[in-house]
Amino acid sequence: MALEPVAGQVYFSPECHEAYAGLGFSPSPGALSGGVQLPDGPAYFTSRGSVMGQVPGQVVAAAFAVFNPEAVVPAVAFGWSKVDAPTICDARTQGAVGQLTRVLGEEPDGLARATELLSDAVAPLRPEGRPLFSGLLSLGLPGDPMGDMWRLADSLREYRGDAHTAAWTSTGLDATEIGLLTARGLIAHGALTEEGRTLREGIEVATDAQCQAMVDALGDRTDELIGVLTPWGQSIRESGGYPQQGPHDLAPVRA
Repeated sequence: MALEPVAGQVYFSPECHEAYAGLGFSPSPGALSGGVQLPDGPAYFTSRGSVMGQVPGQVVAAAFAVFNPEAVVPAVAFGWSKVDAPTICDARTQGAVGQLTRVLGEEPDGLARATELLSDAVAPLRPEGRPLFSGLLSLGLPGDPMGDMWRLADSLREYRGDAHTAAWTSTGLDATEIGLLTARGLIAHGALTEEGRTLREGIEVATDAQCQAMVDALGDRTDELIGVLTPWGQSIRESGGYPQQGPHDLAPVRA
C-alpha cells in the first residue's frame, strides 16, 4: 500500500526514538536489516495511544486490539509515569515530520497536491467506533505543510486499522488468535485451511467495505495520489525509515 510507509514510518523514525529516550524511555532496542530501527515497547504504546489523550492502558489495549492486554497495561502505566500525553504526542509528530523532512526534503514534489487529496479522502469519514482515528481527528492539523500531510496520512491509516479491528473482533477472534491462527485450527501444514482462508478473506472484505468512503471521495484521483506517495515510500524504505517489505518483516524468521 502506497500510504503505509509514509504514515507508518513514525514507528521507525530515529528522530522519534531519540525524542522518546529524552523523555525517559529506552532507546531503540535494535534494528532490522537495512538499519530500520525498532521502537521501544512502552514508548510505542504510549506515543501512539497519546492521540486519544492520557487514557489508561486498558483503553490503549482496546484500541490497538492486536496486543495482549497483560503486556499493554503495565507498559502504558510506565509510560504515563514518565510523560504526559500532550508532550509525547508532540514528540511523535515532530519525530515523524523530522524523518520525512530528512529523507524527502522540506517540500517534496507533489506535497501540496497529496495533502489536498488526503484531506478529501479523510473528509467523509465518521468517528463512530474508530478510537484512534477519532483521537487524531480531535488533534486537528499541525499547521505546517509536511506535518499536515503526515497527520492526514496517519488518520487514513488509523481509520483502516480501526475498521480492521471491527471486522476481526466481530468473528470472535481475540488478540492472540488474530496473529496466531493455528490457535483456531485455521492453518495446517504451513498454509491456510479452507476455513482459515474463508475467515481471513471475509475479514479483509469487511475492512475494505468500511473504507469505501475514502475511495469514493477520491474517485479517479486515486491513481494520482498513489503516484505521489509511491516514490516517497520507496525513498523512506531505502533510507532505513521503514521495512523493505512491510509489517510482516517484524516477525522473527524461523527455520
